[in-house]
Amino acid sequence: MNETDLITKLTAGLPANDSVHTGPGDDCAVLKFGDQTLLFKTDAIVEGIHFERDTPPEKIGRKALARTLSDIAAMAGTPTHALVTLGRCEDHDPEHLMHIYDGLKSLALEHSVNIVGGEITTLPKLTLSISLIGTVEQPVLRSGSQMGDAIFVSGELGGSLADHHLTFQPRLTEARWLVSHFEVHAMIDLSDGLATDLRHLLNEHTGAELRSPAVPISRAAKLAAKENPSSKTALLAALTDGEDYELLFTVSPKTAVAVLDGWKAQFPDTPLHCIGKITDTPGITLRDDKGARTLTLHGYDHLN
Repeated sequence: MNETDLITKLTAGLPANDSVHTGPGDDCAVLKFGDQTLLFKTDAIVEGIHFERDTPPEKIGRKALARTLSDIAAMAGTPTHALVTLGRCEDHDPEHLMHIYDGLKSLALEHSVNIVGGEITTLPKLTLSISLIGTVEQPVLRSGSQMGDAIFVSGELGGSLADHHLTFQPRLTEARWLVSHFEVHAMIDLSDGLATDLRHLLNEHTGAELRSPAVPISRAAKLAAKENPSSKTALLAALTDGEDYELLFTVSPKTAVAVLDGWKAQFPDTPLHCIGKITDTPGITLRDDKGARTLTLHGYDHLN
């Protein structure tokens, strides 16, 4: 059983009333609260999985909050309030934990997020879990992609372990600008790799065709492939490494050029790439000058 299958089984039949607009299965829960639409998200990072013992503590705290901010960005929201659960180990001294919170506080101040409480417990491995609330006018879901849509991705992909997974910038401003100027059909942030997360934008009737040369590959992924040719190729790293935290979204092909031009003018330091299109053939196809092949590989899965 993979991670998606387990989540589907665990969340089947959970209680929810009319206040729940969107429950499990998207980047955030979407809740109706009076006249407001709220986003609600929780996420955890664990030592040995998401960071190492010798990772600078400020970067640990920063990453813990940044991951949830990226999910708010994926729905074009604005983060507001957070709770922090800290699972400490007995051998983590208070000074180290204080530096972790310095990283949390710094990023929270940058994005005007109020940290309003939390919980401390003891666990075998250092763990931080963030619960985050945000507001949104019109949330963008994963499920709205349409036949023929152009597929876009921001930034560059692959090789995140070199440093990017600790220092990435959640694309909050970019997502809100995008939705305020164009009709975005579906959107997600890339946490588990393009090969996995793109599938969340598809259904049983749709697929995707990606142009291999258009997939943006990071310098770190290219360097790793060059230094270790027997390992994965740079393209494979871009498809499967995960923890890129870039925006992946679809729009009508009629607006694709305008999206590219507008983005370039607004965010000249953050590249945007049109990498393919939504098709009526289920699955994902990779196409280059030599032809097409079916992509069977997936990205990161917590259960495999």
